[in-house]
Amino acid sequence: MTTPEDLEVLKIIESALNKRWPESQIEPSLDRISALVDALGSPQLSFPTVHIGGTNGKTSTSRMVDALFTELEYRTGRFTSPHLESFLERISIKGSPISPEALIATYNDIALYLDLIDSRSTVPISYFEALTALAFVAFAENPVDIGIIEVGMGGDWDATNVVASSVSVLMPIGLDHTEYLGETIEEIASTKAGIIKSESHVVLAAQEPEVARILLAKVLEKSAIPYREGVEFALTRRDIAVGGQLISIRGVHGEYTDIYLPLHGAHQATNAAIALATVEAFVGLKLDDELVRSAFASVISPGRLEILHRDPTVIIDAAHNPHGAKALAQTLKSEFDFESIFCVLGILGEKDVLGVLNALEPVVDRLIVTMSDSPRALSVEELFESALAVFGSERTFSEANLNSAITYAMEQATLINQVSDGVSAVVITGSVVTVGAARVALKKIESAQKP
Repeated sequence: MTTPEDLEVLKIIESALNKRWPESQIEPSLDRISALVDALGSPQLSFPTVHIGGTNGKTSTSRMVDALFTELEYRTGRFTSPHLESFLERISIKGSPISPEALIATYNDIALYLDLIDSRSTVPISYFEALTALAFVAFAENPVDIGIIEVGMGGDWDATNVVASSVSVLMPIGLDHTEYLGETIEEIASTKAGIIKSESHVVLAAQEPEVARILLAKVLEKSAIPYREGVEFALTRRDIAVGGQLISIRGVHGEYTDIYLPLHGAHQATNAAIALATVEAFVGLKLDDELVRSAFASVISPGRLEILHRDPTVIIDAAHNPHGAKALAQTLKSEFDFESIFCVLGILGEKDVLGVLNALEPVVDRLIVTMSDSPRALSVEELFESALAVFGSERTFSEANLNSAITYAMEQATLINQVSDGVSAVVITGSVVTVGAARVALKKIESAQKP
C-alpha cells in the first residue's frame, strides 16, 4: 500500500532524475549504459526480450504485444517512452505501471551505481539511461518472463540497445529527430537498423523502398530471419465498428479472423498485425484464435485517438510528426462524422511544424495554437506565424496556455452544437507532452461538471 511518505520519496527521486541530462540532450553512445548495466550485473540479460524500434506506432504496438503475451500467461515487463502523466507509466509489470514502492526500492538499489558511473565519465548518466536501467533491474527482480522494450530514439546507440533481443521490430521509419539521426531517411534507417541482432527474428513493417533495402541488408548481414509485412504476414481485412474496428490478419503461422480492436485508425489495425507477427515469431507457432481475440479486445492505448470527453466530443492524439498527423487526419476523415473540428495544437520546437500543419489542414476547420509547459515547446508566437501561412487568418487563433486553449475550443464547439444538427468536436494534438497535460486538464473539467 502506498503511503504519503512513499509519495514524498517518489517526488524526491523524480526531482533527482529530472536534474540529469534531459531526453532532448543526446550524447550518442552506449558506453555509459553499458558500464552501468555491467556494474549492476547485466539485469537486461536475465529475461528474453522483444525490442521495438522505428518512428511511429512503437508504444501502441508494445501495448498490443504485452496484451498477447499476457493472454499466453507470460509475466510481462514493458518499457515505453515518453510518459503522459507520470514517469511510473514507462515501467509496466503485468500490464500495470510500477508501484511507487517498487520504484523506490529499485532506485535505492541502483542509486550508488548511478553516482559511480557519473564519477567515471565526462558525460553523466542521462535521465533516459537512468530510467532504462531502472526498468531492467525492476524486471529482473520481479522477475518477468518477457521484456517488451521500446527504443527511445534511434537504434544502434539507444540506451535500450544493450538487450539481447530474440525478436526485433522495425515500425515504419520516417524523418524525425533529424538533428541526431541524420538528415536523410537512409541515414535514419541505418541508425534504427542497429537494433537487429545476430541470428534473431526481425519483424518489418511496410517501409519506403530505400528504407526496406537498408533494413534487409542489415538482416542479411546479421543472418537474421525476416518477417515482412505484406509478404510473410499482412492485415487482410478491416471494417469500422462501434468503438473501434473489426480486423482479420494473415499471421506468420496462420489466419486470424473477426478480431475486435477497440482502437480507431487504419494505422492501429496495421500495428495489430505487426504485434501478432511479433508474438508468433517469438513462440514459433500459431496462436489460439480465441486467445488472440481476447487479447486485442482488451487493448488500450492512452493518448492515441483517445476520446476523453463527451458533449462536446474531445479527442487527444499524440501525433508529433507529419506521419502521425497524416494518420490522425485520415482517421478523423474516414471514421468520424464531425460537422466541424476545432484543433488545439501545441508542438515542440525541433519538430517539422509545417509538415504537421499541412497534414492537419484538410480536416481541421479552426486551429487554436498554444504551448505546453515543456521547455522544448515552440512558442505560441512562432507557431501562430507558421499556422497563418497554412490555415489563413480566418481559421487560426491563439491562446497563451493549454488550459485556456482547451476551454476556448470546448466552448466554441458547444455553441455550434447547440444551434446545429451536426456534431462539432475538439481534437488536441502536437506532442505527448501536450496530450498528457490535456488529460490532466480534462479530468479536472470532468470532475467539476459532476453533480
